[in-house]
Amino acid sequence: MATIPPVSSATTTDSNSAARVPTKTMAQDDFLKVLITQMTTQDPLNPVKDADFMGQMAQFSALEQTRAMGQEISLLRGDQERLQASALLGHTVATRGEGDSILTGTVDAIVLEDGAPKLLVNNNTYSLSEVIRVNRNFEPEATV
Repeated sequence: MATIPPVSSATTTDSNSAARVPTKTMAQDDFLKVLITQMTTQDPLNPVKDADFMGQMAQFSALEQTRAMGQEISLLRGDQERLQASALLGHTVATRGEGDSILTGTVDAIVLEDGAPKLLVNNNTYSLSEVIRVNRNFEPEATV
């Protein structure tokens, strides 16, 4: 009589595969997959009621509108940051240096790094969040 070796309960994992990270939000594709699965596996003798289906479609529409609004707000924020940075051209700004030192200089240019505006001051770049003070540079009035 042959013996069958026991099966171990150890599982192997592929170290090259990316780990799936669960999220708390449902993406548009996830919603569509759930909706399609629901529609294809429903009981033909007890189909989804029109009200339920319309509710799901309303949720889908709201999800799409919320996603589009989030993208528009993100674009608007980027535009606002670029406008804010360009308004500082020619102004004297102060930023924190190493330790408790404060560095000051005139904003010579605006540089975009990874889509975010940076202020060019004394050949160094600073983000808007690093600015702690802004002074307006006044031109002396010309005398005739």
